[in-house]
Amino acid sequence: MNTTALLAALGVLVVALPAVFFILGRRTGGATELRRQAEAKATAEETSRRILGEAERESETLRKSAVVAGKEELIRLRETFERDTRERRSEIEKEERRVGEREGALDRKSESLDQRDREFSRRASEVGRREKAVQTREEELDRLVAEERRRLEQLAGISAGEAKAELIRRLEEEAHAEASNLIREIRESARRNAEREAKKVVALAIQRIAAEHTAETTVSAVALPNDEMKGRIIGREGRNIRAFELATGVDVIIDDTPDTVVVSCFDPVRRDIARLALEKLVADGRIHPGRIEEVVIKARKEIEVQMVEFGEQACYDVGVHGLHAEVVKLVGRMHWRTSYGQNILQHSKEVAWLAGIMAAELGLDVALAKRGALLHDIGKVLTHEHEGTHVQLGVEVATKYGENPLVVNCIAAHHDDVPHESEVSVLVQAADAVSGSRPGARREAFETYVKRLEGLEKIASSYKGVEKVFAIQAGREIRVTVTPEVVDDVRMTSLTEEIARRIEAELQYPGQIKVVLIRETRAVDFAR
Repeated sequence: MNTTALLAALGVLVVALPAVFFILGRRTGGATELRRQAEAKATAEETSRRILGEAERESETLRKSAVVAGKEELIRLRETFERDTRERRSEIEKEERRVGEREGALDRKSESLDQRDREFSRRASEVGRREKAVQTREEELDRLVAEERRRLEQLAGISAGEAKAELIRRLEEEAHAEASNLIREIRESARRNAEREAKKVVALAIQRIAAEHTAETTVSAVALPNDEMKGRIIGREGRNIRAFELATGVDVIIDDTPDTVVVSCFDPVRRDIARLALEKLVADGRIHPGRIEEVVIKARKEIEVQMVEFGEQACYDVGVHGLHAEVVKLVGRMHWRTSYGQNILQHSKEVAWLAGIMAAELGLDVALAKRGALLHDIGKVLTHEHEGTHVQLGVEVATKYGENPLVVNCIAAHHDDVPHESEVSVLVQAADAVSGSRPGARREAFETYVKRLEGLEKIASSYKGVEKVFAIQAGREIRVTVTPEVVDDVRMTSLTEEIARRIEAELQYPGQIKVVLIRETRAVDFAR
């Protein structure tokens, strides 16, 4: 029983002890928390007092710094204000001095103007008195002249109007004779100087180039390895030669000439295409309609490539750059065109060289002269395909591809269709005449030559006083004999110019034509 009671007491004690410990621990923790809070409060109050002290010290420092900075800024602003004030005061004083000087100058000018007005008034009154005196003297002179005129008319027996008309007529005759003589002297002097300088420039230009010209005819000969090839060219029942002529547009002439076939066509380009195609067919040996068409197409492409190459080479030879690709192709196409038997491409290159040399001698634009000279006959390659003269076509092409207006004028004016707009255009025309008129450069048909001679004689014979007309030097010079009683020395100069201008306007000819007038005066007497 005691054991049970003891165990029960122990159980109660075990149960009660945690509660007692809990109560004691809670009281102890509360006291500790109160002490910790009191310490934290004291620490916070100390920190706040310290922060407030530091803030007061910093604010005092900032206040003092601001006061010092404000005082310094105030001093600086005061100094700036005083300096600006001094400068403005100085400018105002200078302006006042200038105004004073201007006022003084104006006062002096005013005094000078017043003095001039007084002087003008005095002179005006004096001029008025003189005008009255002059008017009086003029009236007196008119009266004396009228009296003298009446006295002279009575002595001479003619009126004043008749005498004036006679005097005017004599003065006109003398003035006309003197003017004609003076004009003739000036023209002769200018012609001598101009001819001397022009001959010097042209001769120098001609001496510096050496051009060769060989004109192709309207036929081309193709060499064959043997006469058996002629039969293969003709083909069975002529089908090969018909196909070839149809594809190329040429005539193939096969005759008894050994180992030779002739290609004939008025168009040099088509003729060259046919020649090249025939040479390829002969070298290949396969000749039939299908092969012919294929070879002709290849030959045409090769000729087009050659056009571009010839054009580029010509531009390189004469030193012309920057041409449009189509213009370069047209330049190359000139290789297959001739004019009066002269190859146009070679002629254009020669004209470009001549024009460039003369431009260099005269101090003009060499590049512009060469460009205009190279393109001056470019319209001739289009005359078979378009309407219009070669000058019109050349102007259209050059304008279309953006050439310089002075280059366009070189093309338009090289046959005097339009006025020349620059010295370069005149040089191109002169170079064209030199290239075309030199011996052996060109040839023309007999009918055209005879027609030109007849035209020269007809123009010269149509003038009054012309006795005989002779065309010499293959039509390059015309000599006109005049009647001395009808044509005097003064009239000869103007008559020569009139005949030359009519020849330019009515005839077409290469180069130039010299007009020479011959007047012979004979004095005859007899000794008896």
